[in-house]
Amino acid sequence: MAKINIKSPYFIYTNATNLTSAKLELYIYTGTQTTDRGSIKYTLDTLAISEGVTFEISELVRDYLEVYFNGTYTSQMVWVDYQITQSISEVAQTPQTIVQLDGFDGYGYFEDGSQNQSREINTGKLLQSNTTVYKPNDYAVTIGVDANSTYDVTFQYEGQTVGTTQITASSDSTTRIVYLQDYFANGTDDYEERVLTDGGTFEGSVCLTEFLNETNTTPVDTIFVNGQKIKIITIEECKYPIYKLTFINKYGALQNLWFFKKSTKNISTKDEKYLSNTVVNGSYDVSKHRRKIYTKNGQENMSLNTGFYPEEYNDVFTQLMLSESVWIEINNETLPINIATSNLDYKTELDDKLINYSIEIEFAYDKINNVR
Repeated sequence: MAKINIKSPYFIYTNATNLTSAKLELYIYTGTQTTDRGSIKYTLDTLAISEGVTFEISELVRDYLEVYFNGTYTSQMVWVDYQITQSISEVAQTPQTIVQLDGFDGYGYFEDGSQNQSREINTGKLLQSNTTVYKPNDYAVTIGVDANSTYDVTFQYEGQTVGTTQITASSDSTTRIVYLQDYFANGTDDYEERVLTDGGTFEGSVCLTEFLNETNTTPVDTIFVNGQKIKIITIEECKYPIYKLTFINKYGALQNLWFFKKSTKNISTKDEKYLSNTVVNGSYDVSKHRRKIYTKNGQENMSLNTGFYPEEYNDVFTQLMLSESVWIEINNETLPINIATSNLDYKTELDDKLINYSIEIEFAYDKINNVR
């Protein structure tokens, strides 16, 4: 099996002496690999040039995978199988063995080069580029990993192992991407969720909020994924509200990015007006609108500041800027947003010392509900 990142082209090349044409039959499906293959989704048939044929399939596969997020981290990928039948001197040959690919909603940079049968990109177990992760106190860290084989994950705190788990090789699309969380988080984001998950009643207060902001209730500072070290840095922030953005990264996995510092919110409105006839019996009421609003709605926007991040996060912010699907968590509700900022100057520790990024976001819906 090989990996295909469907937001970048994937080339399939076939050649043979006296090759005149080739046919590619493409299967795209979810569920259990091979078992749930179903029927052919696309058939591509083309003439050979210089005894060779090149197919590009990523655009076709993208129609069958749209990653979503509602606050729950779930595995979302597709299986991509194909079979080639060559025609030699215009005579169809025996179909070749079916090739199986693992389709992720990821992409490669131009510098990464092309992806094809003999060259994969974005390989590895860890489905993110950074190996240092920042998170607030009382919040779990969530990291996507690829369950393409069986391997161990170890959680440590201050050099001592506090827990272990094993990732099991999966041939089911619903379990192929595994989202690791702090060993003590038990699938929850914060203390409130842990209370509710355990069947308790959460009673919030100012004192409790201040305590949780200063207390690490999920004591994990290092995670080893198949031997690869991920450093977890916990941030205390008592002054400003903290916001979590979740986006689809270049590996096709959901990734969190926290904004710790000052944020501002505003609303912009648009309307359509018309001139209303207010004349009745040769006179008019000066209290009635002459220029009347036909429709009006608004869109909320926010300005967010990250706080201080290491230079390693430049690539993370690049992926955030390039992401087509981003969400923000506000008051335990997951809402869709778009990144309004279109330019980002990369910062370095040499020139900027402390790296803080400011971005503008816009909520991906109108303020007045107009969903019909």
